[in-house]
Amino acid sequence: MNNVHKDSMSKVPEITLIFWIIKIAATTLGETGGDAVSMTMNLGYAIGTAIFFSLFLVTVAAQVAAKSFHPFLYWLVIVATTTAGTTMADFADRSLGIGYIGGSLILFVMLMAVLGLWYFSLGSVSVNNITSRKVEIFYWATILFSNTLGTALGDFLADSSGLGYEGGALVFSGALVLVAAAYFFTKLSHTLLFWMAFILTRPLGATLGDILTKPLDHGGLNLSRFSSSAVIAVFMIACILLTSQRAGKHPGESK
Repeated sequence: MNNVHKDSMSKVPEITLIFWIIKIAATTLGETGGDAVSMTMNLGYAIGTAIFFSLFLVTVAAQVAAKSFHPFLYWLVIVATTTAGTTMADFADRSLGIGYIGGSLILFVMLMAVLGLWYFSLGSVSVNNITSRKVEIFYWATILFSNTLGTALGDFLADSSGLGYEGGALVFSGALVLVAAAYFFTKLSHTLLFWMAFILTRPLGATLGDILTKPLDHGGLNLSRFSSSAVIAVFMIACILLTSQRAGKHPGESK
């Protein structure tokens, strides 16, 4: 009975295949939407970051204040972290001149710092049950930094390694397949594997978004950032409406 009660209070969706499909769509939307504001609208990375970080603060405050799981609110916060992550990473990498490697290292350190604070504060970073306000704040801070790190990693592999957007997408897809295999066939920590998959979906979405919208001579399809964002958003909404999005456990360590 206690476990049922705890699951009913969980404010995150259960992890199924559709969760990962929507997550990849959200990260792709983060890339096309973030670039639409900062590049197509020519507002720049700093203003784009201010806009999307403000959206993140508003939506995450509503999510933390909510008493139960609301799928549209949850995924709106995820989209806010991906769009903010796009402009934040681009601002650090390009406007501040830190570069992809420097930006990735800084973001990795910040992500480890958040996880460290989470562990020392609560004794665990398990995402098995996100049911308290304190855990939920750590959860969303980790997601924000993981999505920002993922953006920097995607840009680094696609732009600096010579693999291009298609090559980057294949690398990150392959890495996700390996993480999935480790989840099902090894005894590695499910919490570790969850966060690895969560981080890897972001650069995958970044490269997919760039494939859609970058110019043809840069390896993209040269589609409109706004129309691409709208189509992805409609796809996400359809997935949420047509599937049973319900609260549940994230994969954590067995008790």
